[in-house]
Amino acid sequence: MMLKYLIVFVGSGIGGGFRYWLSSVIQKYYPPFFPLGTLVINILGSFILGYMIFGFDEKELISPTLKLFIGIGFCGGFTTFSTFSLETFNLMRNSEFLLAGVNVLLSVIVSLVGVYLAYLVTR
Repeated sequence: MMLKYLIVFVGSGIGGGFRYWLSSVIQKYYPPFFPLGTLVINILGSFILGYMIFGFDEKELISPTLKLFIGIGFCGGFTTFSTFSLETFNLMRNSEFLLAGVNVLLSVIVSLVGVYLAYLVTR
């Protein structure tokens, strides 16, 4: 059981480090008027997680350990948006369109409210 935590820990560290590096590179070359680095990271992380699940996991071409390392570890450290995207897509794939819409609205709006509340509390 402890090995699973270590696998996620290492994957998260690599993902977080890669996020920092890629964000720095993008920020260096593009003006900061739009959070392009975050957008690129969210899209790339979602693609990596989707590719792993649909290209490898569903075809049973990846071990549970590697799935844990990449899916929860690396992608979780790189961007949690990838998990949100996969879960929302799976709801849509299962024809749960209302739940998918609620998930999108609540995740985005309530997260923004959470940041705003933190902003208000710290003022």
